[in-house]
Amino acid sequence: MNKMKKDSKIFLAGHRGLVGSALLSELKKQGFDNIITKTHKDIDLSRQKDVESFFEKEKPEFIFLCAAKAGGIMANLSQRADFLYENLMIEANIINCAYKFGTKKLLFLSSTTVYPKNSPYPTTEDMLFSGDLEFTNKPYALAKLAGLLLCESYNIQYNTNFISLVPINLYGNNDKFDLKKAHVIPALIRKFHLAKLLSLGENELILKDIFINDKINLLEKDIKSYLSSFGITKDEVEIWGSGKASREFLHSEDLARAMIFAMQNINFKDLTKNKKEIQNTHLNISTNTSTSIKDLALMIKDIVGFKGNIYFNADKPDGVLRRLTDSTKLRSFGFKTEISLDKGLFMMYEWYKNRNGGGALSLCNCLFLDCFSKNYQRRVA
Repeated sequence: MNKMKKDSKIFLAGHRGLVGSALLSELKKQGFDNIITKTHKDIDLSRQKDVESFFEKEKPEFIFLCAAKAGGIMANLSQRADFLYENLMIEANIINCAYKFGTKKLLFLSSTTVYPKNSPYPTTEDMLFSGDLEFTNKPYALAKLAGLLLCESYNIQYNTNFISLVPINLYGNNDKFDLKKAHVIPALIRKFHLAKLLSLGENELILKDIFINDKINLLEKDIKSYLSSFGITKDEVEIWGSGKASREFLHSEDLARAMIFAMQNINFKDLTKNKKEIQNTHLNISTNTSTSIKDLALMIKDIVGFKGNIYFNADKPDGVLRRLTDSTKLRSFGFKTEISLDKGLFMMYEWYKNRNGGGALSLCNCLFLDCFSKNYQRRVA
């Protein structure tokens, strides 16, 4: 079995993103000290020549492929060509070079968007290609499907050791809070936070938040109209969709641990046993707990402390009405998640406030989290 040693040369593609930053922190925490990271200025992963030059020079032994162009419904609808092209290029270049330059092992990070919109629940790995994909994120999903097939096909044809994880909806530190691109959790955290600040008349803090997250120097007189364009007022927060759609949510720190676990303990040959046809060799990673967008919004509203109303705009798309995956295969190897949704949301909100200059996590906040968690568990039981 190819296992990483503490001094193995590891290439982490996408180290600044939500997953990559959590993975980088976890790798360092576990004592791995020979990690190669590159920014987009250093290397454009969508350019084949640049990637080949990098591999020829560095020859990484292990690769975590986290780099991707990702976003929420609004971004997926408005940048369909970009999502398909850029993700295809990044995956193809890195996976091909990993084979060409003798990488010992690669882990590719995919997405549950690869599963058909009407998949039975919980969705197992064998449901791939069993139906049509959801329209809103089909280009992104097709790119992530291609990544799965690239890994599997190189393994079959060239005897490489490339494995793939399919995580459910992710959240955590270093997520994107740009309301035009953000996924549901960072979008809701920021919307409720800004609505709370607006209700308290904290215009200076609002302007600081907008500058940090949107890179805009806004005038105080334009605050209300700017926030209103995103469905944010002092009395109400608008949320796209009916609120009936449900999702699983996985904290990025849990995913980081899962990726290192899989890299150290699972090989491609382990995933082909008792298979007549070698296909669907990827692994789901999930919490096996589904939460409706309505309940999620109420949880975040409570954590943030916004006292106003929520308006669910049913004229806007819900996306797939339900996502629930089965991670029995990964659990059979001995991995399990640790961070509950309520704890993870609180951790993320504290990180968001601290980044915006909101102060450190206090004893009072810790006591609030314990109380909130107990009350929430009683409410949903």
